Amino acid sequence: MLEQFTREPRIAYFSMEIAIRNEIPTSSGGLGVLAGDTVRSSADLDLPIVAVSLVSRAGYFRQEIDAQGRQIEHRDTWDPAQTAQPLGAKVAVRIEERDVWVRGWLAVLDGEMNGHAPIILLDTDLDENRAEDRELTHYLYGGDHVYRLKQEIVLGIGGVRLLRALGLHVQHYHMNEGHSALLGLELLRRYAYPPEDVRPGEPRYDIPRVRSFCHFTTHTPVEAAQDRFPYDTVQRIMGEMVDADTLRALAGKDDLNMTRLALNLSERVNGVASKQAEVSRRMFPGYQVDAITNGVHPYTWTHPAFAALYSRHMPGWCHEPGILVRVDQIPDDAIWEAHSRAKADLIARIKTLTNVTLDPALPILGFARRMTAYKRPDLLFSDLNRLSDIARRRPFQIVLAGKAHPQDEGGKQLIERLHAHMRDLAGHIAMAYLPNYGMDIAAAMTAGSDVWLNTPLRPLEASGTSGMKAAFNGVPSLSVLDGWWVEGCIEGVTGWAIGDSSEASNGADSKALYAKLDDVVLPLLAGPRSAWIAVMKGAIGKNAAYFNSHRMMRRYAVEAYLR
Repeated sequence: MLEQFTREPRIAYFSMEIAIRNEIPTSSGGLGVLAGDTVRSSADLDLPIVAVSLVSRAGYFRQEIDAQGRQIEHRDTWDPAQTAQPLGAKVAVRIEERDVWVRGWLAVLDGEMNGHAPIILLDTDLDENRAEDRELTHYLYGGDHVYRLKQEIVLGIGGVRLLRALGLHVQHYHMNEGHSALLGLELLRRYAYPPEDVRPGEPRYDIPRVRSFCHFTTHTPVEAAQDRFPYDTVQRIMGEMVDADTLRALAGKDDLNMTRLALNLSERVNGVASKQAEVSRRMFPGYQVDAITNGVHPYTWTHPAFAALYSRHMPGWCHEPGILVRVDQIPDDAIWEAHSRAKADLIARIKTLTNVTLDPALPILGFARRMTAYKRPDLLFSDLNRLSDIARRRPFQIVLAGKAHPQDEGGKQLIERLHAHMRDLAGHIAMAYLPNYGMDIAAAMTAGSDVWLNTPLRPLEASGTSGMKAAFNGVPSLSVLDGWWVEGCIEGVTGWAIGDSSEASNGADSKALYAKLDDVVLPLLAGPRSAWIAVMKGAIGKNAAYFNSHRMMRRYAVEAYLR
């Protein structure tokens, strides 16, 4: 099966996580979902991509929430043999002065337009390896910094070697975040000058040649969140891939900074939204960081009722989502009927998962993302009296979901706090928290909510794509002006802003949120249906038509891959 993908040069897309399907737990959230949508759009557009990731046999984790709102983590194991094809080639990487063997599993994502895209999932669970090494590809983002470094050796170095062993000709390497930056060191070794040709003081590696092969997408607008490894740990774990002076010049003087290494070994660098690229340029002065704003895969995130509606009125929208600018030709009643079906599906899922019964006649505010402090999931609950007063006059319902990283105690406490607020507001606001957030719940919530809420602390939102998913279903966003919403918000047309774009206004966001909800959003929902549907059409025709992964991948192809 792999042979069909070896006939032409390919772009190797490296990502620590990729959301393939909901039942395959190789993703923890937004980064993996973006990677999955990247591969899906590549299949639709017949872009010659091959994705490389880890098999993550034990998954991220399956979330259970107890009666007090405490998150309980369970292993989320899967058997790659059930859905992927084992590949015959094996390669070795050196870890702690021993060979660790790596093989791959082939998963294929089928596009909606008869295209196909291969994904190579790297696996060290082999008889040739020690027990501790067999677990290196088990846990997504598990373990300590030593475990993470070993995983990144497998991903970056092992991934490059395995692609070559499999006979795949790679013409370009795309690093999705800094986790795979060690692939640059493997390329430096490949393109090292013969020792006899190197004079004292001259470079030992053809760095310009390596850079010409590489593209780097940076997501993290927070320097503290970037992967860093002490050089003594690097030396002990992986030895000397390249000489120490070269490594420090490329990756940082004090420790190995994976983001800086990727920056220095990539010809082109992009951020995932205009605002985030601007923040990245401030963080790393002297580097050119362009912006290719993220998008979401049209067919994956559009509810079947809306997909059928678009196909009936705008044939070809799946391949060219820009056609959605013509949404005004769809009758209002048809838009509302599709939304009602999506909302009914969400309400049924909520009943199944939580035994909470919501009223289809009342608006639903949806909020779902990784539970961590800067996402501020508790902003809506800053003043429970004010929130209750708004709900008394203009009733609404709230649906929440999201996982906290197992080591993020603050995130876990946020989940507990949200459940405490649910208990405090019982009888005033109907609320539900859906456990084990994944692709299926994300699709249901972004399609079935009436308003999509996003409240990050500026400027810490890299992009955010949940609101883009909502837009494909005519769900407008009520969001802080950060990430993609800086570009996507047309006030009162595609949704609404919470506060302004100034970082200084973070502290006033709760008051701004309540005011916008009370004075603008809920009154519009309670008014003539045509006025609300006009905003729904604005979200579809101006946001979904642009913020999709087809547009994103066409830009990558023209501006990065084909240069």
